[in-house]
Amino acid sequence: MRLRRVSVPGQVRGVVVGDPTGPIFLTGYDRDAQTAVLTAVDPAGGTVWRHEYQGRPGSPRALSGGTVWIAHSGPDGHRFTELSADGEVLHAVDAEHEPHEHFGAFVVLPDGFLVTWLPADPGRRTSAERPPRAARHDRGGGTVWSTPLPVERLSFPGVVEAGVHTGWETRPMRPWKPTMIAAGRPEPLLVSGDRALVGITDQSSGIGICAVLDTADGRVVTVTPPGPYGYKAIAGAGAFLVGMQGYGAFTATLYGRDGHPVQTWPSHAQWLVDRHGTISGPESENVLPSNSAFRILEPDGSLRGGPPLGGYYTTHPALDADGTAVFWRDGRIRAIGPDLVERTLLDLPANDVVAMSRIVLLPQGLVAFRMDRELLLLHDTGLAELDSGPWPCGAGNLQGNPVAGPPS
Repeated sequence: MRLRRVSVPGQVRGVVVGDPTGPIFLTGYDRDAQTAVLTAVDPAGGTVWRHEYQGRPGSPRALSGGTVWIAHSGPDGHRFTELSADGEVLHAVDAEHEPHEHFGAFVVLPDGFLVTWLPADPGRRTSAERPPRAARHDRGGGTVWSTPLPVERLSFPGVVEAGVHTGWETRPMRPWKPTMIAAGRPEPLLVSGDRALVGITDQSSGIGICAVLDTADGRVVTVTPPGPYGYKAIAGAGAFLVGMQGYGAFTATLYGRDGHPVQTWPSHAQWLVDRHGTISGPESENVLPSNSAFRILEPDGSLRGGPPLGGYYTTHPALDADGTAVFWRDGRIRAIGPDLVERTLLDLPANDVVAMSRIVLLPQGLVAFRMDRELLLLHDTGLAELDSGPWPCGAGNLQGNPVAGPPS
């Protein structure tokens, strides 16, 4: 195996691929130039081109034809721009939104975009009179439908605001109210056929909700109970796996197309869903020393345990067609097969790593991911191509565009 390290500007926020043969697209923030940067890198590690733009660098969305979309600031608000594999600007779309609204998350649909609009810049306080919303836009940025998201549902037992000392008296603790609304992380917006899962969260508490919407008209199918939502995944046609971790919660719940919960498991992980519907992944919990293991979720709600996992920081794994999951954790690039036997592909210690991307699995067993300011390319791993299931890697596909099946 060969490891190639490629330096890229800033701390990379997303790694996506349109065509499996490349290039690999990465977004990051160049603090020296005070600009966001989209970088195209070929599978051998050579930089093909760079495109600078204004705004916070989120994860780009590639298309299977090899182009890539980014969201950024434009002269009239928030803009979506499509670039070719050669770096040429192909389209610039100004999506309709209110002057006070800020971009939260987006996915690219065959006929436009699905977007989460926030009532204020993330990190700034807002009022309940300006709720976040989900909107479907056509290819020109026009609004097809718009649905307010129920921010009033954001609450959770045990979450309170601390008492405030005024100088004369100390006001008692009071029930917490959401005031700093953000798109739910790490998967804020998923589309599976005629259903979309839209997550929002309050940054001051980490409590969020997920709304399941009909993609045709924006109708609310269901709203999940409020909680500390974590990793999510597309689990089939109109079905979503939704995890919770924190405040004593450590679960994954499968929601069907009708919005009803089908099954809940006592585990939270960076999930993979293969072409047979099997759900597996490395557990993720905010506990050190870690009690995590690689798990398989059984249909009856039980867990099948695999190798124990030390450490905490983890790349979202990728699953190959032979059923092997590959990911970095605790100083090693690991591969865990369908028999739950683990092998080490490469010892790769890292000091104080807190920023990393998902694993991208390309042809000829090429494993690509970013760690802080570097893109790491591991060649000749012997892994097969990416599995064809609904969620074989973080964001659901090489393109980093979590859309499965044609939306209605």
